[in-house]
Amino acid sequence: MTDRLNAVLEKIDAANAKDPDGASLIYGQRMSAELARLFGTDVSEVLQIAARGQHIERWLSKRRDYPEGRAGYLQWRRDLGRAHGERLAGLMADAGYGAEDCARVGVLLRKEGIKRDAEVQALEDTICMVFMKWYFADFSKKHADEKVLGIVTKTARKMSADMRARVLQEFDLPGDYVEALKAA
Repeated sequence: MTDRLNAVLEKIDAANAKDPDGASLIYGQRMSAELARLFGTDVSEVLQIAARGQHIERWLSKRRDYPEGRAGYLQWRRDLGRAHGERLAGLMADAGYGAEDCARVGVLLRKEGIKRDAEVQALEDTICMVFMKWYFADFSKKHADEKVLGIVTKTARKMSADMRARVLQEFDLPGDYVEALKAA
């Protein structure tokens, strides 16, 4: 790990350690671990930074500050991607990364080129696997089966075919969820 990468990851962790419920720090560490597990340690530094900082200071932007419904939710998510990209670009610039790398982290976080850009897809696959591994069980207990099936379907559509196959291998899912993954 280069000194500048280590410096940025430490700053992300320090920022996320201020999260009142501690969720952002844990999430970032899980993202880094899962990225390494899925894609090895030979991925770009920008991708490693995007994974670790995907939710940097997320608690500062509240969902409740946006209108109810899908349109409000999507606007909140777009604003988060932009804000996280800008925050990480600033940390990267401070550590000596060039303008191209600083711009690239925003592309990854805004998920520009999903299904066409290998790094954007790797980040999305990592996000989906982290959700499945650490958050799906609790989520599925809190929501009706119909909603959970819808989320599984949407998640599967965002994943690469290889990652959908890994989900089927690594997780014991009910039949409807398996079919949703296969149909995607």
